[in-house]
Amino acid sequence: MVSFRENMSDYLDSGMITHIEVGTGPCGEMRYPSYPRNQGWVFPGIGEFQCYDNNLREGFKDSAEDIGHPDWDLPDDAGEYNDTPSDTKFFGADGTYLTEKGIFFLKWYFYTLVKHADSVLHVANRAFLGCKLQLAAKVSGIHWWYRDDSHAAELTAGYYNVREHDGYSTLARMISIHYGTLNFTFAEMRNFEQNEETKNVPEQLVQQVFSDAWRENIEVGYESALNRYDKKAYNQILRIARPNGVNREGAPKLRIGTFTYLRLGDDLLETNNFTLFKIFVKKMHADLAYCPDPSKYFKPIIPLPRSKSPSLLKMEYETSATTRWIPYYVAKATPPFPFDEETDMPVD
Repeated sequence: MVSFRENMSDYLDSGMITHIEVGTGPCGEMRYPSYPRNQGWVFPGIGEFQCYDNNLREGFKDSAEDIGHPDWDLPDDAGEYNDTPSDTKFFGADGTYLTEKGIFFLKWYFYTLVKHADSVLHVANRAFLGCKLQLAAKVSGIHWWYRDDSHAAELTAGYYNVREHDGYSTLARMISIHYGTLNFTFAEMRNFEQNEETKNVPEQLVQQVFSDAWRENIEVGYESALNRYDKKAYNQILRIARPNGVNREGAPKLRIGTFTYLRLGDDLLETNNFTLFKIFVKKMHADLAYCPDPSKYFKPIIPLPRSKSPSLLKMEYETSATTRWIPYYVAKATPPFPFDEETDMPVD
């Protein structure tokens, strides 16, 4: 990262580079590689826990022993890559994930991921300290099995996001420590377009993650996931960009900071598609004229401050596996901010 700063100093100093997404895991995302296609995973498999190497196994055993359970081992009932939650004892009804041992494991697995990402972002903050830019970390959009009680696919990826624990709020708080932006995905997806059998509700997941980030007062960036050139997709992106619409008296209370459109290609540049795309871009800016001066933006980019603490994620053990694990912050599930049903700035 220091080498990047040194070799790109001209672009950083001139303001050409204003955002840097810091990779914290596979595909640059803050997660475990729980659903690798090269290992045979296919959608909507729940994936597998990624902690069975000697180092992580030893780390778990040490942690379990510290709270008086040297007999506990890693899960052996969580199924395989392409199982459904009900195929497994761990994620099924009254499954292992609800037991004291299961809760202990999931908190340990989650904490290990958060600790890793915290360390990487701390190094990135130190490398780019004082640069006029924003750091970003990407959280993976694991929307399949979100409506299942177990949230199995999220759990194998490392997100301890179940009914009484809001894992994304914890991630947002950690990102805020380093003055980062939370990046997310599948901006164009609607619930009614998904297969009911996979309990896939992307709109609710987006609403939860964005609400968690905004409560921590950090910017949200997002991107589209599929090559879509239709009005329905654009209107959904616009709805998420300003979930409570345009504020005629000033900046909207809730709004995204950045958006990445996927993707530029021959299909997009086809006449009808490109005409609609230009309308979409104008609507993203609420029909306002182009503003070339970043200092006039709602939240202008400032020199990157130093991380609030080099490490606020020290492990803490108590007598029960159900106690809070991250001493500075553990989130209880909180209702998300309300989102309007439709955008007030449609492309049609």
